[in-house]
Amino acid sequence: MQMTLPLGDLEEKTASKRNLAPTFKPYDNKQAQMILDLEMYVPTHHVARVIDEMIEAIPDEQLFAHYTGGGRSSYHPKMMLKAILYGYSQKVYSCRGIEKLLQENIPAMWLAAMQQPDFRTLNDFRGVRMKAFMDELFETMIQKLIADNYITMEQYFLDGTKIEADANKYSFVWKKATLRFEEKLKEKVQATLAHIHTLTQQEAGEYAGADPDEFPAKLEEAAAELGEKIEDLSEQIAQASDSQQQQALRKERSALKKPLKQIREDFLPRLAKYEQQRACFGDRHSYSKTDTDATFMRMKEDHMKNGQLKPGYNVQMATENQFILFYSIHQRPTDTRCFIPHMERLAASSLPMPKTVIADAGYGSEENYLYAVGEEKESRFDFLIPYGNYMKEQTRRYKKDIRHASNWAYEEQDDRFVCPNGRYVRFKKYQTKKTASSLEQSFKIYECEDCSDCPLKSLCTKAKGNRQVHWNTIWEELKAKAKKALEDDEKSAIYARRKVEVESVFGHIKGNRSFRRFSLRGLEKVHVEFGIVALVHNLLKVAGIRLATFLQKQTHQKVGRKTLRFSVQLFILRTYWTASFS
Repeated sequence: MQMTLPLGDLEEKTASKRNLAPTFKPYDNKQAQMILDLEMYVPTHHVARVIDEMIEAIPDEQLFAHYTGGGRSSYHPKMMLKAILYGYSQKVYSCRGIEKLLQENIPAMWLAAMQQPDFRTLNDFRGVRMKAFMDELFETMIQKLIADNYITMEQYFLDGTKIEADANKYSFVWKKATLRFEEKLKEKVQATLAHIHTLTQQEAGEYAGADPDEFPAKLEEAAAELGEKIEDLSEQIAQASDSQQQQALRKERSALKKPLKQIREDFLPRLAKYEQQRACFGDRHSYSKTDTDATFMRMKEDHMKNGQLKPGYNVQMATENQFILFYSIHQRPTDTRCFIPHMERLAASSLPMPKTVIADAGYGSEENYLYAVGEEKESRFDFLIPYGNYMKEQTRRYKKDIRHASNWAYEEQDDRFVCPNGRYVRFKKYQTKKTASSLEQSFKIYECEDCSDCPLKSLCTKAKGNRQVHWNTIWEELKAKAKKALEDDEKSAIYARRKVEVESVFGHIKGNRSFRRFSLRGLEKVHVEFGIVALVHNLLKVAGIRLATFLQKQTHQKVGRKTLRFSVQLFILRTYWTASFS
């Protein structure tokens, strides 16, 4: 007895041979339409919702404190913040582009509640208003990320990158050239003052040997005196009746007018310009005329392929779980001298200090190690920072090189080294040196007893006399501490995450987000702009995590429904199969 299962007809149906007309869904873009609620068109896990949630969590008083009463009503600061943050999240970095988003983009229109501030208002808010509360806003967000368990601030992955300034690439001012031109000008001024002394027949010592810093005052004094002489000569010319006498007086007056014009139109303006440039340099070697806070640095993005320097800023940034924890903007091109200012700014903020700082060998200096260790009994924080020669010291070639005193035997009791030829290198004296950052380093000088007939001298040193060893005891102890930490299995695994942590964030900002050049000028405004970029990066990170969680739940639900459907079908098959053979 056979039984038919009700699982649908499995036979293929023959296709109809009739000619059917195509059908379409109704379409008429001239028909009047109305959107009652913009929010329904914003997806649940869109970055606009994360921006809205983050800004709404900020107390109103925190933003209102930066506004003065009276005058025309301003746009709400929360609306302005949401508009600017959303624009940067869409890779729109100009205020004209953000203005266009507010007119055309549905999430932007929802965030702004259909308000449309123009680009001047947006630019004024970004460049002026946000300078007052940018740091406070960023710290508030980091505290919220800590509260939501996205970060812990325990591991601090630090690195730096250079971002080009909004400045002309060729409007540079170099410190060496300025000092050279100023020196030549002062020599010329000295000669001119001596010439004026001859013309005006002053006492011999009045202008001779003047201090270069007193040149402006001396030139003003000389110009005033030349002016008086010229006026006297003009009166004499007017009173003279003889043409030859008038010609002689005019010639004398012309001789005085030439240095006077040179002083007023050349010397004094150039001296003022050089003084202003020296004040602008500070401890830098260059700056740009179109953005005086920008320093010329060597960048990886070399558009001319010739290693050309470009005006830019050094951005120091720390991450954890690829969230940006803190940042600072510097005018120095090297990372070594940016470490202490960056950490001091972090200590001055309301954020907690990290337990461990992880950075590359660019930060490994004696000064930075000493700052991490601290002067008190307890260190400020642990550090995983290799020194410059750490990787080189691990090679077999370095360990066999007799030039390095670290490969020699050391007898601590007698405080002496034993060179590869078996001769003693004894302690000779102490010596103190000062670095460019004003750090005093203490060295112990050791000298070999006799290198005159040593067969290894050519391999050991190029000095004519005996070999000397300059040994910095403090530096060697700090190097040993850093080396021990890096060779620990657990800590070396943390250090291995450095490239994945901070380098990927730089790649995301510069590569994926296409932010390779600032739009604002000046150190304070650049600080604000990168703060916006950092805020947007963290918000996009939160949005990505929420979207991944949502998709994972959806996948589990789909798998569950498919499993249930298959279980029901299997139950029906078993039921009919049992009934057919019973």
